[in-house]
This record gives sequence, C-alpha cells and structure tokens, in this order.
Amino acid sequence: MAKSGSLGTLFRTKNRALAREIVALERALDLPSTVLVVGESGTGKDRLARALHDASSRADRPFVRIDAANLSDDLFESELFGHERGAFTGAVSSKRGLLDVAADGTAYLDEVSSLSPAAQAKFLRVLQEKTFRRLGGVTSHPFRARLVVSSRRELPALVEQGAFRPDLFYRIDVVSIRLPPLSERREDVLPLARQFLKRAAKNYRRPARRFAPDAEAALLRHPWPGNVRELLHVVERAVLVAARPEVGGSDLPTGTFGSPESLVAAAVEQRWTLKELSDVYIAETLRRAGGNRTLAAKRLGISRKSLWERGRRPGKA
Repeated sequence: MAKSGSLGTLFRTKNRALAREIVALERALDLPSTVLVVGESGTGKDRLARALHDASSRADRPFVRIDAANLSDDLFESELFGHERGAFTGAVSSKRGLLDVAADGTAYLDEVSSLSPAAQAKFLRVLQEKTFRRLGGVTSHPFRARLVVSSRRELPALVEQGAFRPDLFYRIDVVSIRLPPLSERREDVLPLARQFLKRAAKNYRRPARRFAPDAEAALLRHPWPGNVRELLHVVERAVLVAARPEVGGSDLPTGTFGSPESLVAAAVEQRWTLKELSDVYIAETLRRAGGNRTLAAKRLGISRKSLWERGRRPGKA
C-alpha cells in the first residue's frame, strides 16, 4: 500500500498551534527517530500514531499497537519479544513477539508510562542494542521498526519522582508532540463530529447524514472532559437514535455525554439483538487491541479460540 496522504490530511485540525506542530512533525516523517506523543486520555494519540504510519514510507509495512497498560511483567517479554517452545509451562510452540511482527514497519507503544521499572530496563536495552531475544532463546533478532510511543502522564515529572528511568526518557523523547484537550481546540469539535457521523452512519447503516443547528450548538457548548473519544461515543449514540437524515438536539444523550449507559440505552431503543450489540462490542475491542486477538480475548474474558469461533459464526449470538 502506498502512502495514504500527507500527515496534515490524515490528521486534520483547525487549531493553529496544533497545525504548526503537525507540519513540524511531517518533516521527521521518514526519519528513524522515535516519536513521543503526549496528551490526555482520549485526545487522539492512537489516531495520530496511525496517521504517522500511513503518511510515511512505511505505510505498506506492518503497524503494530502495543498496549503497555495491559502488559504485566510476566507477559512483557513473551508479548514483545516472543518465546521459544518450552520456555515456560504452556509454551507448546514458539511464538513471534510484537516487535518481530512489526518488522520494518511501525511499533506503537501506547502508555509507555505504565511500564514497570523492570520492563523499562528491558525495553531500554532493546533501544540501545537494536536487538532482542525471544524468551528461552539464544538468537538475537534485529529491531527494525520505527517506534512511536504515547503517554497521558508527564514523563519529566515521573522522572523527577523516580517512577520513570531518565535514560529511557531521553531515548524516546527525540521528536515529540503534545495533543491539547478538545476543550482547547473548540474549532475541531464540529469537523470531527461530522467525520464521526459519516463513518458511524455507514458502519451501522443508519439514515443520519448531518447535524441540525441545535445539535451543533449543543456539541459546541459541551466541555468534552473525555476529549475526542467522548465526542466519538456521543456521535455514535446519536446516529443510533436518530430516525431521520438530520440529527437533532433531541437525539443527543442527556446527562453525561458518551457514557456507556447511554450507548446501551441507544441499542435498546433501536431494538438491537444481543448479537448485534456484541458484534459492535467485539469489533471495537479488537480495534483498540490493534487487531491483537490474544489481547482482545483477554479483555473480553474469553479464550482466543472462542473469539475466533465467534467470528466464524456470524449467524449465531
């Protein structure tokens, strides 16, 4: 796959300060330098990491998302580096790690601040030596991927507190960008909302095509403490509820925008079957797990085999 477009096209913003940072970041698009993306939860760090990949010369190579917040010390080496057969109880065959799967594409480590001190030391060694070994193995494998890391916490403050290794921080803080909260980029609210509406209407096969003036006014008034993620959930809920092409203010949730309860209520109002609701939930869990079925199954509380079988039987709840 060729490049999908420029970074500014893939990650649009009307906020002038952020737009300048995007332009600066685009200059480093094809450099091997690590990119650090900092921002509150829900500000669009995942979206920017994917845009960085799609706009780069690595667009036709793998993009692998690694969720550091869900990696315990016991899983860290096995998930990132892989393991050889017999490396531990239950390792009946060898397995490639996520860094191996990323190959010479992009490895996106989400929430690097969640790594334990032990995991930080192991990851620093990979960055220093540009190699890694599978758990139980003796052969060194090259780490060739372009690294993008994100954090919702201020890493310099964690370094001062002794919670984050300064040498690791200096390794990853090569090219950095800060994503401001949505409350500081109000000019992006409606363009994002319209983009989400178009996608949700297509995915859910709903009639919604545009927002009525009162709906747009309500979206602009809301403070968006949950940032872009909250906006996405609010729009999806409104698309499910709206029975006409124009989404009105009455179609928006009352109370706390974008709460899980409002999304479930929307599904009930539209008389979704349990299968339809679970399909959407499973698809979203897989997306947030970066397509990693093992991680998605863990989050869903089912086995990887059950998740695989669930995907093969679309006609069954």
